[in-house]
Amino acid sequence: METETVLCSIESHIATVTMNRPPVNAQNAQFHTDMAAVFDWISDNDDVRVTVLTGAGKCFSAGADIKDQAGKERGPGESWQHNRRVRGCFYSIMECQKPVIGAINGPALGAGMAVAASCDILVASESAILALPEINVGLLGGGRHAMRLFSHSTVRRMMLTGYQVSGAELYRLGVVEACVAPDALMDSAMGFARDIASKSPIAIKLAKHALNSIEEMTLRDGYRFEQNMTVEVSKSEDSKEAKRAFVEKRKPVFTGR
Repeated sequence: METETVLCSIESHIATVTMNRPPVNAQNAQFHTDMAAVFDWISDNDDVRVTVLTGAGKCFSAGADIKDQAGKERGPGESWQHNRRVRGCFYSIMECQKPVIGAINGPALGAGMAVAASCDILVASESAILALPEINVGLLGGGRHAMRLFSHSTVRRMMLTGYQVSGAELYRLGVVEACVAPDALMDSAMGFARDIASKSPIAIKLAKHALNSIEEMTLRDGYRFEQNMTVEVSKSEDSKEAKRAFVEKRKPVFTGR
């Protein structure tokens, strides 16, 4: 699938999604619409088991297109529509039926950081940066997404000062699973993707659904939900195959049924 601002290709059950709005993948209305369309399409594509998301060029996404917004007054209702479109973009990643690995190839700023925070697993280039620079351009936002990744104090430092967190620091803090040289980023992300793609697609789908659902539940309610998901996945042919393969000491062959 290919849209005006987002590219998508599939190989060996892995979708590679590339934000492609030169020069810095700044986000406008078309970008948000395209991202949601691509990830919704991935959700319904049985050939995809996992997705790698990255940015074209040297930037992951510089966030909102300030040049596009400067000097423009929104008419009645337009701000509500804009905000809904932006949320839809992020939610399409979070709620995608397939896991999403964010390969942060450069700066991910503001709304770009929100895109990264919406992914399931993150890997970073040494040139990666996460930041909330809105305070410097007359805007706010992104703090709640940052709270999924950073501590109380760090989120406030980022939002109140525009502090930039480097790739190496992201790894030290445990925000990303790896920080590698720029030319090794996609290989690193694909390593995680191939591992996920080798699992039962039914189990992976239910596992992501469970993780999303329990994120803000109590321990009691969250574990009960996971137990119910375990019951659901055990009904599948893939679950039976996994058990047979374990007993027979061989690699399982999953069919997605």
